[in-house]
Amino acid sequence: MTGAPTLADVVALLDRRYPPSGAADWDAVGTVCGDPAQPVRRVMFAIDATAAVVDEAVGWGADLLVTHHPLLLRGVHSVAATTAKGAVVHRLIRAGCALHAAHTNADAPEGGVPEALALAVGLVDLAPLVPAPAEALDKHVVFVPVDHAQALVDALADAGAGELGDYSRCAWQTTGTGTFIPGEGADPAIGTAGKVAEVPEARVEMVAPRALRDRVVAAMRTAHPYEEPAFDVLEAATLTGSTGAGRVGRLPQPMTLRAFAERVAAVLPATAQGVRVAGDLNAQVSRVAVVGGSGDSFFDAVRGAGADVYLTGDLRHHPALEARERARFEAASAGRAADDGRPFLVDVAHSASEWPWLARAARRLAEDVEAAHGTTVETRIREQSTDPWTARVASAPREQGPQP
Repeated sequence: MTGAPTLADVVALLDRRYPPSGAADWDAVGTVCGDPAQPVRRVMFAIDATAAVVDEAVGWGADLLVTHHPLLLRGVHSVAATTAKGAVVHRLIRAGCALHAAHTNADAPEGGVPEALALAVGLVDLAPLVPAPAEALDKHVVFVPVDHAQALVDALADAGAGELGDYSRCAWQTTGTGTFIPGEGADPAIGTAGKVAEVPEARVEMVAPRALRDRVVAAMRTAHPYEEPAFDVLEAATLTGSTGAGRVGRLPQPMTLRAFAERVAAVLPATAQGVRVAGDLNAQVSRVAVVGGSGDSFFDAVRGAGADVYLTGDLRHHPALEARERARFEAASAGRAADDGRPFLVDVAHSASEWPWLARAARRLAEDVEAAHGTTVETRIREQSTDPWTARVASAPREQGPQP
């Protein structure tokens, strides 16, 4: 393929990286506007679809704007151009620029928002902070005449069985003797009604996603020579996978909390909020947990992960205060200085914590288009922050003493 990919092609690649099924049930991810058949040559990535972002995308000639935050997260009854969001939709449609959002479905996968944040601040040995269960699997065990075993494996593989990582058609088999007596009304492929039959059989085992159970069993019945195949479908134990919310890792070398906060400030976009820190700036830290966006619902997981410091955004007063008080109490109870209570907190602007994902997502999309379609797309990152806060005024010093 030498022409430009279509919007449908590009969305399919985005959905492969960030499956919509991984979005929270309250979320609104996917394509907001755009013709699936339109060609896509230029793609701009941004955190939010603000009017200024859309103007930049249209001015650059983007065919597609990919944002992390959905434009229409809450239910709407109108996209009339007389409303702020409606005006954005109309501007995009008139310019022929599609809009697509990958929000919570871009949080859990490998290469998603928290992983990008963790790598941006230099963490290694990453693992999900809250691992998601791996895909539920079945083990299909089928007994089949030896000379039909390979055809059966092929049929099950075609139905989706035997996929293990980068390997396909994975199967295990051994041989033995099957015995049975066909009934008077049977029409056996092997044997005679009323007589004992002994057949050299293979025991074939293959795993498959549980969601494909009916399809795999149907394929087995079609490929099997017996009118009544002997088989088992066993549900495999559910294990944790390599995806999930947040990430936890370690710094290559321990550093002070102050030095870590300074590193965060250096690699993330500048915002009016800056980088807020709670904890002893001189304390040594090594193990770090990160969550992009709003992270004050993950304190239990952060403590459970044994993190020295927690980097996230949008920390509210009460959850942050309670987390620090608990950390101080537990440190004092263990005979340590209360100021050494961990995890320490590093809080940044919501959009700043998600910004590192943009460049990684853009690069991966260009690579995926080239691999799938033999061409590529030009990408651009919205460098300017869409954080709503534009300035900060320092508090004036107050005299200490009795207050009226």
